[in-house]
Amino acid sequence: MSYDLMVFEKTKAPNTKKQFMVWYDKQTEWEEEHDYETIGVSSSNLQNWFMEMKENFPPMNGEYAPNFDNLDDEAEKLEMRMADYCIGYDVIYVAFPWSVADEAYEVMRDLAKKHNVGFFDVSGEKGDIILPDGTRIE
Repeated sequence: MSYDLMVFEKTKAPNTKKQFMVWYDKQTEWEEEHDYETIGVSSSNLQNWFMEMKENFPPMNGEYAPNFDNLDDEAEKLEMRMADYCIGYDVIYVAFPWSVADEAYEVMRDLAKKHNVGFFDVSGEKGDIILPDGTRIE
């Protein structure tokens, strides 16, 4: 099991929770015509969010995945923070190890606000959906 969060292009998402969840289900069918590792398919806001987020939680796969050929102590620490990013046109879904769940929530939420994208706590009990201005989709 992983702790899952998602950021999304706020201009593409519905503004009620019921509609949002239908849209979310459609987004996570992963039927877009690309490999889900290439950041260039996303909006500039999502790309900017990713470029900063990967510095805190490096991707497991794709162009920006670290090279662990020479595994040292620093690399082992980094490996424990790796996340699995699924990159879509309008969403980036991220699966984290539970050991970093609290930090991942805070960092991802702060960067979502900074880069003007929405935030969805997929694994959260309440399933918070928060727009960059702090508005919650209920």
